[in-house]
Amino acid sequence: MSKLSRQEIRSASALASVVGMRMFGLFLIMPVFTAYARHLPGATAFLVGLAMGIYGFGQALLQVPMGMLSDRIGRRLTITLGLLVFIAGSLIAAFAHGIVGIIVGRAMQGIGAVSGASQALAADLSEPENRSKVMAIIGISVGMAFILAIILSAPLAAAGGLEGLFGTTAVLALGAMILLWVLVPKPELHRAPAAAGFDDVLHMLVKPRLLVLNASVFVMHAMLTASFVVLPLVLARETGMPLQHQWELYLPVMLLSVVVMGGVLRRVRTVSGSLKLVLVCALGLALALCGFAAAGESHVWLWIGACLFFSCFNLLEATLPSLVSRLAPQHMRGAALGAYATCQFLGAFVGGLLGGIGMGQWSYASVFLMSAVLALPWAALVLWGMRNADIQGALSESSPA
Repeated sequence: MSKLSRQEIRSASALASVVGMRMFGLFLIMPVFTAYARHLPGATAFLVGLAMGIYGFGQALLQVPMGMLSDRIGRRLTITLGLLVFIAGSLIAAFAHGIVGIIVGRAMQGIGAVSGASQALAADLSEPENRSKVMAIIGISVGMAFILAIILSAPLAAAGGLEGLFGTTAVLALGAMILLWVLVPKPELHRAPAAAGFDDVLHMLVKPRLLVLNASVFVMHAMLTASFVVLPLVLARETGMPLQHQWELYLPVMLLSVVVMGGVLRRVRTVSGSLKLVLVCALGLALALCGFAAAGESHVWLWIGACLFFSCFNLLEATLPSLVSRLAPQHMRGAALGAYATCQFLGAFVGGLLGGIGMGQWSYASVFLMSAVLALPWAALVLWGMRNADIQGALSESSPA
């Protein structure tokens, strides 16, 4: 596998800063949202879960159109428009006085759908054989953003409440927009030909090779969001670990997952190998969630489950978008990654609802177990995809990812 060029390192580092800053703002909400939101006027378990997941629904509505738009007018301009809408939604949530206002603001945040365009920009700025490395650098920045958010979320929430956190997300998004134009190199403008309309995009997306990848990101983000509806409460109530100390669990776990990701990705050199890794990670996430459900007051099981969960999750975060960018036609790469991001955030939406319903109707453990069950059809789909002739043909034609 070739080494990253100096230009690719510069581009990846700059884009990682942009993505990491935006994701840091989003992650600030997750560790404390349930604990604070359930005390808002009008809050119920279902509405809290809806507020957590509605961001994903807003994202899902516009990822493909925004991806196609980025193919036509350029990545940076499209990302800027999305960030402006995201800032507006953050401010709406910051000034909300009840759970309904939070839901509206979170939905507005989601409409600023730039994930697909950001991933397409990363693909534009890297050579095909180095794309997984660039995605890994961005994935590491997201992981580090998560670590910082875990450490700072509770203190910031204690100082400013949810309104302070949402205000902070608006400021961070503004900072990301500035970095986008100051640090990220301008790629060659990719314009889709006139024939690349919605029909062409749909024809591309129904191919098994992309169906498998889109289903994978849907399930993994459903698992993540459902888990975070209840995980902060599990740590606080069942293990006696208050919000302000939960970073003591997450910090070493995330650092370990970064080490695992770096070691594994260096050994996965083909698209076929990447799909096998997806299968292993799907099963690993299910085992981790079962560990969460069975942990009770055991810190050991929580540590083991968290290490396995975030190692698998971070590996998938780096692997899946790289595969999509390799298997999609170049002139529709933005649309393909937009569709991928649509499935990602639909998963977050479904996960939020699943977590809210499970928390309100049954128990915290039931949320983990319901999420783990999702791995069964996911693993079956990956196995089917690996054997599908269409994918096999693509694998034989593709160079290492």
